[in-house]
Amino acid sequence: MSYDVIVRNGLWFDGTGARPQVRTLGIRDGVVATVVAEASAGPLDEAGCPEVIDAGGKWVVPGFIDVHTHYDAEVLLDPGLRESVRHGVTTVLLGMCSLSTVYADSEDAADLFSRVEAVPRKFVLGALEQHKTWSGPAEYVKALDELPLGPNIASMLGHSDLRASVLGLDRATTRDVTPTDAELETMAAKLDEALDAGMLGMSGMDAAIDKLDGDRFRSRALPSTFATWRERKRLIKVLRKRGRVLQSAPNVAKAYEVLNFFLESSGWFGRRRGVRMSLLVSADAKSSPGAVHVLGPGTRLLNRILGAKVRFQHLPVPFELYSDGIDLPVFEEFGAGTAALHLRDQLDRNKLLADPEYRRRFRRSFDRRKLGPTLWHRDFHDARIVECPDETLIGKSFGQIADERGIHPLDAFLDVLVDHGERNVRWTTIVANARPKQLDKLAKESSVHMGFSDAGAHLRNMAFYNYPLRLLKRVRDAQLAGRQFLTTEHAVHRLTAEVADWFGVPAGTLREGDRADFVVIDPAGLDDAVDAYHEETVPFYGGLSRMVNRNDDAIVATAVNGAVVFRNGRFRDGYGESVKSGRYLRAGAKQLHHTPV
Repeated sequence: MSYDVIVRNGLWFDGTGARPQVRTLGIRDGVVATVVAEASAGPLDEAGCPEVIDAGGKWVVPGFIDVHTHYDAEVLLDPGLRESVRHGVTTVLLGMCSLSTVYADSEDAADLFSRVEAVPRKFVLGALEQHKTWSGPAEYVKALDELPLGPNIASMLGHSDLRASVLGLDRATTRDVTPTDAELETMAAKLDEALDAGMLGMSGMDAAIDKLDGDRFRSRALPSTFATWRERKRLIKVLRKRGRVLQSAPNVAKAYEVLNFFLESSGWFGRRRGVRMSLLVSADAKSSPGAVHVLGPGTRLLNRILGAKVRFQHLPVPFELYSDGIDLPVFEEFGAGTAALHLRDQLDRNKLLADPEYRRRFRRSFDRRKLGPTLWHRDFHDARIVECPDETLIGKSFGQIADERGIHPLDAFLDVLVDHGERNVRWTTIVANARPKQLDKLAKESSVHMGFSDAGAHLRNMAFYNYPLRLLKRVRDAQLAGRQFLTTEHAVHRLTAEVADWFGVPAGTLREGDRADFVVIDPAGLDDAVDAYHEETVPFYGGLSRMVNRNDDAIVATAVNGAVVFRNGRFRDGYGESVKSGRYLRAGAKQLHHTPV
């Protein structure tokens, strides 16, 4: 029988962590039909095969799985999700950080999502008003599956979405309002309904820094942050019964509360089984440099003592942020920052930033260090200007400017913003994962898994769409330098099957009978371009220039469900429009055997 795709003589990684071997893959009907060693079995018959990829000297790996994206609105506007697929990502997870669009109406969903994820609200609302045809999870899954998807999609139900739909957005974001017993049971039933539809589990948010958009309840914290542990426990009970996963973000200002997640994850205390949990963390944060030394050992110890199943999501590259003025979520950590971000108009913001009384209040809250770690190190000597109308300031840190002017670094920061227009000053800093030695340790730490890209969000703040390639580059560079910290096959496993298994996604391996999601990588293309800064305009966001990654020399081809959709720097004709390659992957489903449309 003929093949649809043949990938010839590549160094094949199956995703399990097994040693790679030179093999030829024959793809038929979206499935890996044959894996052979041509040296012994001879070449596959190419007659009638429309696509043959010469992978000699290249790596053939399972498609990468991005377990933390915020593509919930973008997938409606650009189902191809090109910025992930061009970097070898073939499966993405939606519905993270308590945010999804399953139950909430369009206006509520836009208010929940836009400011938190730094995506212009009018485009989020417009996407939902134009495309939202569902009122529940089964309809939601069906609607996504009918899109001309590029990658495969799986998703979580957001706790804020769920809570707002039951309590109403006003009550859901009002302090001291708790759901009645009947409302709590309604929430549990709705979560159960979402799991029936094939959603992976629930996502929550415990840290109260993220704020609502819109005019009705602007600057209130997300609904999930108002939940008591009684409410969370009731919903986790549903996940436990169904064997599904919880994703959340602990409140870093109350680090001791992390213990609650371990206790609720535990399979002890008369429970039949534990609950898998994936918690966000800046593993080696500059604001708390000692935390990385206890994160791994502490997590492993608590998991063992309590019979828990907790892992932390770790971005395996430096966590570099960019900001236009104060448009950065870390400013929501203190009240004065939230007050400025509450104002949309630039003139109003500039007036506020120049006000002496506001500055005194800002400085008091800025200088006050709460117990426990913060997201941002707040060191303006470690915040460098990259764009400014005054070119003499480019390349300087705000701390350096403060030293030159003899003023407080916060005043130097605010002065530069007021003098040149708050959104006309672009600056950058690294908040976490800046120490290579610790990154090497974390890359092999069993208590963390790879993720936290935030793809599709924070469009002007950060770009980690290609973090799997950046990890592979670091692994390869270390090997070439004779200081290996991780084998390539282990790194591939961590980026594919390991996270697929944890989240319950039917993906991540590339063996005979598996769905043919794969990437062909040229290791010679894992060069400095992988780490380089790049911007690209986004037509469906009104021409906004967003940060992206560009390393097309590294990716020879990306295939989803056996269809080669990206090759040699180009997407196939009709990709994300008339051509559908991806589909919705339901929790617990076996690998699907089907022919791509």
